[in-house]
This record gives sequence, C-alpha cells and structure tokens, in this order.
Amino acid sequence: MNDDPLRAFAAVNGGFRWDRVDVLRYKDEGSAPFRDVTRQTLFRRPDMRGELRYFEVAPGGYSTLERHEHVHAVMILRGGGEALVGEQVFAVEAYDLVTVPPLAWHQFRAARTAPLGFLCMVDAERDKSQLPDARDLEQLRTHPPVARFLDPR
Repeated sequence: MNDDPLRAFAAVNGGFRWDRVDVLRYKDEGSAPFRDVTRQTLFRRPDMRGELRYFEVAPGGYSTLERHEHVHAVMILRGGGEALVGEQVFAVEAYDLVTVPPLAWHQFRAARTAPLGFLCMVDAERDKSQLPDARDLEQLRTHPPVARFLDPR
C-alpha cells in the first residue's frame, strides 16, 4: 500500500487488482525458492494487529515451502491448485478456507491451467519464515501424499 493506511475504500480495478494498491514481488529473488507469485497488501492499520494480503500464483507457479510461528488464514478467491499444510495435501478451489497452524510446513501450488489467487490474513508483526533443510525434506517425504506434492511429475 502506498497510501494512507486509514483510508476507507479501495475500489477493484479490473480482475483482482485494487486502486492505489501496489502489485509487488512475492519475495526478493534468491531469498527462497518460489515461482511466479505476486502480492498486494490490501489492509494494514496501526490500531489493529492484522494484515490482509492478496497473493496470486501464476499457472504452474508455487509459493515458498516454509514454516513459521504465526498462523495464516487463507481464503481461495480464484483458480485452483493444491495446498500442503503439515503432513496433508488439499486440492483447493475458489472459496475454500485453509488454516495454517504455527510451525506447519506449507506451500501453495497453482494448477497449470489458471492462476491461483488467495487472501491471506496474518499478524502485521510476524516472525521470519524458516526454510526446510535436507533432513526436514526427508521427513516430509516419508508421507506419500506429501512426497507426491513435493516431487510432481
């Protein structure tokens, strides 16, 4: 957001873009593995602890496989794909709600045919994401659905 955080209204500006809301890179290149993701911060106020963001994952793209101490509440708005949360993999589509508990490994992947767009509510002040090491990946792959998710063909 590049404007007053106390503004009362941000009009939609054509398909999943909002007036006066910057479309940003998901993360700095090279900071963590991901492919074709953007983010927009839709809501942040100094008198509230939450932050509402919209992420869009391009067809065939994916967010970073990570975990952290804060909780996420994710509402899928468009498209479909899969979400890894802990040791479970879910097929996701518009209007599904995904809750990511503290320290659960998680990642979102868009289907190859359409973008995956979702709202994400988190604490405005949050801990830094942790990336998996080789041992973490080995442990995750002991669960067949997770192994299939991590190593798609």
